Amino acid sequence: MNTQELLFFGAYLLFVILMLSIDLGVFNRNAHVVGMKEALWMSIFWVGLGVSFYYFFRHFGHLVHGLDNLDEIQSRITYYRHPISIAGLSFEEARDLYNKNLSLEYITSYLIEKALSVDNIFVMILIFKGFGIGNKYFHRVLFWGILGAVIMRFIFIFLGAALIHEFVWVLYIFGVFLLYSGAKIFFQKNEEQIETHNHPIVKFASKHFRLAADYVGQKFIIKKDSKYYLTPLFLVLLVIEFSDVVFAMDSIPAIFSITLDPYIVFFSNIFAILGLRALFFLVSNIMELFRFLQYGLGVLLSFIGLKLLFHEFLYEKLGIGTVESLYAILLILGVSIIASLVFPEKKEELDV
Repeated sequence: MNTQELLFFGAYLLFVILMLSIDLGVFNRNAHVVGMKEALWMSIFWVGLGVSFYYFFRHFGHLVHGLDNLDEIQSRITYYRHPISIAGLSFEEARDLYNKNLSLEYITSYLIEKALSVDNIFVMILIFKGFGIGNKYFHRVLFWGILGAVIMRFIFIFLGAALIHEFVWVLYIFGVFLLYSGAKIFFQKNEEQIETHNHPIVKFASKHFRLAADYVGQKFIIKKDSKYYLTPLFLVLLVIEFSDVVFAMDSIPAIFSITLDPYIVFFSNIFAILGLRALFFLVSNIMELFRFLQYGLGVLLSFIGLKLLFHEFLYEKLGIGTVESLYAILLILGVSIIASLVFPEKKEELDV
């Protein structure tokens, strides 16, 4: 990590911390139920913030790595295996092409992470339902859960990038895993509840920590008789964090199929995660309208897995690069959403 990258990354993390602090400390200081209107405006804000970075990368992407000449641009293209060539171009032309590709990789990665987060939301709903916590505490749990997810994604992404550059064949393992994940979606049954008392995280916490019997408002830890106890709300937070680790096993390899630049992977992941809470409140009541979206996500993971396994062939022989991948992802998601709206699930009529 050079000085320019360190400064940019540090500024980005400070920006994320500032936005989270404003979100929790100003707009959501008091626990309350988030309505559809509030969730809609929250979603528009976070999506707008995420999309705005597409325009940043489109015009200033070269600043992330501090690229000032043709040799530095070519070095990054080679190192991160960007599917572009700057042979015969001037510095200005090469910089523009590099930024264009970087912005496409970012927005494609952001879209993948955003789509996969829908499946994560469904699991979160089951977790909240299983623990029986009140709606007004959802935001607080999701906030701290997302803060933990930011830290874990940072570790996973940069370790993964280092591993890939050291052992390129790791990408093929990712590809096989994503194919398996995509196929599994078609055969798994939609669970209606999670047995919280049998969850491994709950069993571990019950064995190693003191647990309070009941919820105490929105507190995670309480002190009683000079001893500290974890509240059930803290257990919910732990289970949410655990579920994010599981979902990261799909989403991070999926984005590495689009770009090997860990900064693009991280930025797209974090912006999608920051908007996860708003998306949760927005779609939690209308999930049943998109009954084919789950299968669309299965196709999406399978497509990305194949892209990882046959990257060279797909790009060199069929010309499937970043732009084509973006179109394919939009098509897959669009078809699944439209099919859900055109062919809604028929509700069984009750006999009178």
